[in-house]
Amino acid sequence: MKQTIALVDDDRNILTSVQMTLEQEGFAVRTYTDGESALQALLAKPADLAVLDIKMPRMDGMELLQKLRARSAMPVIFLTSKDDELDELMGLRLGADDYITKPFSQRLLLERIRALLRRNEVSKAEGSGAAPASVLTRGHLTLDETKHQCLWKGLDIQLTVTEFLLVKALAARPGMVKSRDQLIDAAYGENVYVDDRTIDSHVKRLRKKFRNQDEEFDQIETLYGIGYRYKEA
Repeated sequence: MKQTIALVDDDRNILTSVQMTLEQEGFAVRTYTDGESALQALLAKPADLAVLDIKMPRMDGMELLQKLRARSAMPVIFLTSKDDELDELMGLRLGADDYITKPFSQRLLLERIRALLRRNEVSKAEGSGAAPASVLTRGHLTLDETKHQCLWKGLDIQLTVTEFLLVKALAARPGMVKSRDQLIDAAYGENVYVDDRTIDSHVKRLRKKFRNQDEEFDQIETLYGIGYRYKEA
């Protein structure tokens, strides 16, 4: 059975182009041009995943997500037309799973959708007792892959899927240097082109999120011209 993706955006050009890409990849796609109509349809017939624009008429993406989260754990990716940390933080607190800034690569969106769907399937299997939890612990850091949960000294750090995968790639082998290319492969997959500076931006945000909880956090080290590594305990 095809997995169903709901696209909610008031830009019909984006809806059409993304719908065509997803349908070519074997997904069933439902599109909506405003939050209100999407809410009624998704409550009546949930999708496997939703991609929501933040800025929309009648009901914006934030309000739509809040109302959906009261009834559903469906994976959600936010789209926004600007790189706004406040929007990102609010979206993650409301329960968004990932966040992509316009203009975006459709290949990147496709990879993020696939990653979230895979994670959701693993989580369902774990809930049914069909698969063991995958938990990585490194000193004060705990990463629970099935719950998409990151804890530092017991405090919850809200990460996007990409950020989670970067922390996991670094913490899996403390002391070992990871090049930017290796981190790109870990976070985006080998077939998605991402500029090296994107990784630098993600690491900067990661440090900020951890330091918001612990000012002394310094586990992610930069080796200039080489890459990054996670400090050994």
